[in-house]
Amino acid sequence: MGYVLSAVARVLEQPTAWGAVWEMARLAAPLWAAALLGLLLGWAWRPRWAAGLVATADGNAAAAAPAQPPFATLDFWKAQLPARLRAPLGYSETAVQQQEDVGAAHGSSEMANEELAVGKDDLVNLWRLVEGRDGGPAWIKMMEKSLPTMTYQAWRRDAQTGPPQYQSSTIFENATPEEVRDFFGDDEFRMSNKWDDMLIYHKTLEECHTAGTMKVHWVRKFPFFCSDREYIIARRIWKLGGAYYCVTKGIPCSSIPRRNKPRRVDLYYSSWCIRAVESKRGNGGLTACEIILFHHEDMGIPYEIAKLGIRQGMWGCVKKIEPGLRAYQEARAAGEPASKSALMARINTKFGDNFVRSLETNSDESEIVEAEEKPARSNVSRFLVLGGAVALACTLDQGLLTKAVIFGIARKFVGQRKTL
Repeated sequence: MGYVLSAVARVLEQPTAWGAVWEMARLAAPLWAAALLGLLLGWAWRPRWAAGLVATADGNAAAAAPAQPPFATLDFWKAQLPARLRAPLGYSETAVQQQEDVGAAHGSSEMANEELAVGKDDLVNLWRLVEGRDGGPAWIKMMEKSLPTMTYQAWRRDAQTGPPQYQSSTIFENATPEEVRDFFGDDEFRMSNKWDDMLIYHKTLEECHTAGTMKVHWVRKFPFFCSDREYIIARRIWKLGGAYYCVTKGIPCSSIPRRNKPRRVDLYYSSWCIRAVESKRGNGGLTACEIILFHHEDMGIPYEIAKLGIRQGMWGCVKKIEPGLRAYQEARAAGEPASKSALMARINTKFGDNFVRSLETNSDESEIVEAEEKPARSNVSRFLVLGGAVALACTLDQGLLTKAVIFGIARKFVGQRKTL
């Protein structure tokens, strides 16, 4: 209050009207700057329902007869609730189910294209990634962690276009490739065991029992965002020698209409190679299993913010996999039957050594940089970065992960200041 009174006094003390105007402009300038920054950040991180209101207003203006806007329905407002509140209202099993029933009539016509959705070219691309012969940018090492029966390493690289790409190598002791293959393909166990607590809904839309191709609908809850993400993915597994190659990628799906929430992720790639390796314990046998994962997706947020959040939350998610795998092994040893998705994961297309030799004759190489990841340069001003961090924090779920993300952003900002 004292600051306001002193500012008014300075305006009144001006001998001329122009002096008073100039003084008021000086006082208002920070307020206008803050309002402009808030407007820009608010538009960049606007909620999906706000975009829906704009689209609805434009559509109603162009339509000859006004229709009931979507925000006037009960289902629309249910969709704005967090996932943990929508579940008791039947969102995960009712609203999504109704959405998929609308497109059920189109399923048989789309099934003919599923083998083409994930084909041999995808296998060749994954093989080149595993062998480091895709000709892409160098990989930068991010972290190396371990548990008593698990070892984990992760790398990242920035493509010329598109989101950051990630590679990881996870080695499980006392596990076979077949067990790990079934484990990662078992969507039912993934949800019931909650080792992947981001997955809140799944349904197999279509499947091919000849090639093992599956078309799956996922809804995932991000640990540091309020809005969920929707995926329509196709996946297929090949066997080359003793290794399994699984390609999972996003595909278009006209039979399931888009909604404001959850937001659909179109660019999604998450593929892996599973193979038996020698144990880290040095017993000389192939008693361990390695899974090499390549992942990237466009989550609809700025890439620099996404990289900070992923770096902070990566190990927290990965370390949940190991106890989940051990619980899966115990369930299989106890005689529990395999789920439908796990049985589909066992339908593999097999290729012989001649196919592998043909791939080796025509491949480029990628480099892996073993140095620790360096902070990426950004042309965005430090004020916008901090403002974006604050705006992002306003949309985060409360908890330790929120503090971790903010701490990561602050640490990066301080690091940049030290280099100046």
